[in-house]
Amino acid sequence: MIKKIKICLIGCGRVAGHHIKAINKSKKYLITGICDLNIDKANYYGKKFKIPSYSNYNDMLNNEKCDVVSIMTPSGMHYEHSNNIIKKYKKNIVIEKPVSLKIYHVKKLYKDAKKNKVRIFPIFQNRYNKAVQKIKKAIKENLLGKLNIISLRLRWCRPQRYYDLSDWRGTFSHDGGALTNQGIHYIDLVKFLAGKPVSTFCKMDTFGAKIEVEDTVVGLVKFQNKTLANIEVTTSTRPTDIEASISFLGTKGFAQIGGIAANKLEIFTPDQKKCSKYSEKIPDAYGFGHFNFYEDLYKSIILKKNFPVSESDCLESIKFLHSFYESSEKSKEIFFKNIKGSKRLGRKNEKISKKYR
Repeated sequence: MIKKIKICLIGCGRVAGHHIKAINKSKKYLITGICDLNIDKANYYGKKFKIPSYSNYNDMLNNEKCDVVSIMTPSGMHYEHSNNIIKKYKKNIVIEKPVSLKIYHVKKLYKDAKKNKVRIFPIFQNRYNKAVQKIKKAIKENLLGKLNIISLRLRWCRPQRYYDLSDWRGTFSHDGGALTNQGIHYIDLVKFLAGKPVSTFCKMDTFGAKIEVEDTVVGLVKFQNKTLANIEVTTSTRPTDIEASISFLGTKGFAQIGGIAANKLEIFTPDQKKCSKYSEKIPDAYGFGHFNFYEDLYKSIILKKNFPVSESDCLESIKFLHSFYESSEKSKEIFFKNIKGSKRLGRKNEKISKKYR
C-alpha cells in the first residue's frame, strides 16, 4: 500500500482548486484540513471534497494531523505564516510564488527550516510545461547553439476591478506589481533556461490601473554566458490577455514558446514537427504544473529523491526579481553580485497584515 502524505491547505483563493485537483489526482496524499479567513470559502472546498474546514490555521494545525502545510495566502504574508508553521508546528511547507517578498526572509526561512528539521518546497509550476522542458533539453544538447538573445513578452490584462477585490492587491507590502504577481514565473523561466544572471537594467511604470505598484516592466538582463534577455511584462493589455511568450535566438537555431502561459512550442527550427508534441492545451494560466509538482514532492519526502528546486535556486530567483525593482528605484544597472534588494517590495503594512493573521 502506498504511504500517503497528510497535507493541510491555507488559503482558498483561485489557485487552491488547482492544488486540490493535483493532490487528489496523485492519490498519494490525504488532505486533512483546509483554512481561509473567509469561512465560506473554506466551507465550499470542505463540503465539495469532504475536508475539515477552518477559519484559523492555528486551530486547524492544533486539531488535524499533517506532514505538509501548503501556503496560498497573500504574498506579503508568506514569511510570517511560514515562519510560524516551521517554528511552532515543525511542518514541511509548500509555498506559492513568491516564497517571500524579502530576500533576507527567504534566507531566514531556509535557515529555520534546517534548524527545525523540516523542508521548504517552493512552487515554480511553469518549469514543468512540456514546451519549457523541450527547450531546456535542446539547450543542454546544443541544438540551438549559443543563445544570443532571449525575449520575454508577458501581455496580460488586469483591470481596476481585479485590484479592487482585496485590499492587499496592488500593494508593495503584500502583493508587488505585474512582475511579482504575474511575471515572476516567466522571469524565472528565463533564468531557468539561460543560466545565472550578471546584471539587470529596468524601467517600471503604471498605465492601466490606480495602484501603487507597477503594471508595466521593461528590462534588459545580461547572463554569465553573455546571453542578453529583453523583458516585457505588463498587465495593462486591453481588453484581455494576449500572450506569455519567450523566444530564443541561438547561433544554430531559433525557438519560441507561446500561448497564454508558455504552454505551446510555436517555433523550433531544429525540428518543426516537434511543436505539436510539446504543446499543451490548458484551461487557464495555471496550466498543469501542480500535478508534476506534487509528484516530485512525494518523491522527495517519501522516496528521498532530490527536489528539483534547491535553496540556492529559489534564492537566486527571488534575488533576480529584486534586481528589477532595485534597478528601477536607483535608475541604474544593478549587478547581481552587489544586489541589496528593493526598498519598496515587502515593506511593512500592519494595517493589512493584522487582517491575515
